[in-house]
Amino acid sequence: MARSFLTAAAATAALVLSSTAFAQQSQFGAADEAKAMLLRAVAAVKADKSKALDMFNKGEGGFLDRDLYIFCNDVSDAKAVANGNPQLKQFLGTDTRDRKDPTGKAYGLELFAAGQKPEGQITEVSYLQARPSSPTPVPKVSIVTRIGDVYCGVGYYK
Repeated sequence: MARSFLTAAAATAALVLSSTAFAQQSQFGAADEAKAMLLRAVAAVKADKSKALDMFNKGEGGFLDRDLYIFCNDVSDAKAVANGNPQLKQFLGTDTRDRKDPTGKAYGLELFAAGQKPEGQITEVSYLQARPSSPTPVPKVSIVTRIGDVYCGVGYYK
């Protein structure tokens, strides 16, 4: 009887602690979650590029999670071919090399340079950007890799 009580108490404590940790984690995406999303995106593009880009643009298939989303640009001209952020759809089809953060940092050129590297190499680009839920710019890191004729990335806020 005492053993079953201890087992039940331990299980309850684990459940409470894990739900607390989940609640703290659930507001914003983290670096490891961004990398996992990017790796899933790479697999999706390799399997069926057209279908993958459509999913990314629609935020389907787990490619829009809180403030994490996939973006992809053409390797040759840096034109945006996918953007999972519903607030940035106006950038589809535009050259992303001219993007600058509020401090003037040309992060669009850095993303483009990361996309020119060999397939499978993941590059981090740091800059300031507002979260989808707030107008105040905060530090952000985008992890980027090339997949054939596109480069894709996922950004997470620090």
